[in-house]
Amino acid sequence: MGYGPNPNEVISRFRKLDVSSQVRGNHDKVVADLESSSLFNPVAAFSAEWSKIQVNTDNQAYLKHLPKGPVMVERFITLCHGSTFDEDYYVFSNFEAAESFKFMETAIGFFGHTHFPVMYLMRNEKIQSVPLSEKCRIRLDPNTRYLINPGSIGQPRDKNPMPSFVLFDANKREVQFIRFSYDYRKTQKKIRGVGLPEILASRIESGI
Repeated sequence: MGYGPNPNEVISRFRKLDVSSQVRGNHDKVVADLESSSLFNPVAAFSAEWSKIQVNTDNQAYLKHLPKGPVMVERFITLCHGSTFDEDYYVFSNFEAAESFKFMETAIGFFGHTHFPVMYLMRNEKIQSVPLSEKCRIRLDPNTRYLINPGSIGQPRDKNPMPSFVLFDANKREVQFIRFSYDYRKTQKKIRGVGLPEILASRIESGI
């Protein structure tokens, strides 16, 4: 939320989902008027401020009450936006993942913020990163800790325009990474039509 041409519709759709656990993101905070956009880059600041104007009062109130991460789910999963110690911290490397593992009380964590699909594994104090590829299915080892980023719906950063997400089967301890196709050119046209920065339209296709 915060980069696309339909922020109000996206929030309204999300509110209809049966979601038991969620955390806020940095754009959510700006659109909800909880935080200034002054620390954003110019493109992100412009789109967030534009989104703030579009979002109705009910949806803004919904964003305002989203919980700050990390949030623990059923005592064995952690949800966070950036990292487990700072909701706006970017985890782009093994070093940053190691810092996040230090503050994670569960074996499995899911995070976002970077828009890059990747899995970090910690076993015997050693960390390994594994980029997630299309339609991969991974059985989680009970002796390993995981930090998993599902990527992004709509604004990927891994040079692939297709949205991505993960499904986690708690009974099987299995993660499935999924990408799907959509008419992104239609979204690009909408972005240009509402006057958002051109780079937001081009990023959808380039994924960078």
